[in-house]
Amino acid sequence: MSGVELVVAALSAGAAVGLTDTASSAIRDAYTGLRELVQRRLAARGEDSARLLEASEAAPGVWQARLSELLSVSGVDQDEEILAAARSLLQELSVAGLQGAVRHVDAREAKGLQVGDNNTQTNNFN
Repeated sequence: MSGVELVVAALSAGAAVGLTDTASSAIRDAYTGLRELVQRRLAARGEDSARLLEASEAAPGVWQARLSELLSVSGVDQDEEILAAARSLLQELSVAGLQGAVRHVDAREAKGLQVGDNNTQTNNFN
């Protein structure tokens, strides 16, 4: 997983889990810290860039690709502080048993696919 993919995965998982009642204060704090670091990095590129982070939280599927591009251009993958914060958040999610919210799936050329836990699927391909 590249640095940008790591940060996007952490931001996505943090947005999905970090602000819920089930999230621990450690998860909320880790998510808030990562978000603030990324926000500062993007704000240096302009106000529109910073707004994209907020938009991606509201509709992650819609804005995730654009956010990935912007993070890559902004050099997030070279910022050790941001990468460490992303790893810390993903670790907190894993420890809390919420690692199911953190998945990187490459579904190119998939024929039968389910993502998640405790699924059952029967496929008959001809």
